[in-house]
Amino acid sequence: MASDLDKASDKAHGPLRSFGRIKARPIKPRQAALVDTLLPRIAVPDPANGPIDLAALMPGASEAWLEIGFGGGEHMAAQAARRPDVLVIGCEPFLNGVASALRHVEEQQLENVRIHADDARAVVDALPDASLDRVLILFPDPWQKARHNKRRLVQDETIAAFARVLKPGGRLRFVTDWADYADWALERLDRSEAFGRLDADQDWHVAPADHVVTRYEEKKLGDTAPIFLEYERR
Repeated sequence: MASDLDKASDKAHGPLRSFGRIKARPIKPRQAALVDTLLPRIAVPDPANGPIDLAALMPGASEAWLEIGFGGGEHMAAQAARRPDVLVIGCEPFLNGVASALRHVEEQQLENVRIHADDARAVVDALPDASLDRVLILFPDPWQKARHNKRRLVQDETIAAFARVLKPGGRLRFVTDWADYADWALERLDRSEAFGRLDADQDWHVAPADHVVTRYEEKKLGDTAPIFLEYERR
């Protein structure tokens, strides 16, 4: 039976929540201060208020990337530091992760990061057609039990939504350390006419050249070495 939290989240975010816990341990005082001061300055406008204007978020940005579920923010911050010309939007509902990411943004003085501390699907729905150059999904909640598979982020509906917001030639990267989720994503992405897999003959355990290893990845919590799937918007 669904918990009250699940029911409340379903009302707020659609039929099913695709992520687990919202907060674990207490947030450190420094990071809590950043939630109060830095987050309001770099937060993505509330998607409930209407379409998101990417040009207003970072005038003159050469590209716009979306990272869904950035965890502690190490990968997002590293990518943003490498490409200060790119607007990097990160979505993460886990408050401890948001607080950690804010610390990275402050320490590296990143001016090209914008954060949505909630469900990424609301942001995707509010983005204009063909507005993103990249979508990055790294180690999403695997929802391993068969009865929970319907909660996985990667579904036919979300793949269609990613296709809508990606520019032709835009890239979608999916990374997981659970073999069953890799097969699940591969099946759904391959049957989408909007996407074509890149380097299909390459060992899927080989990380792309620009991949950044995170603390989560180093913990090796899944049942396989990380699997990398890279697709292009046709």
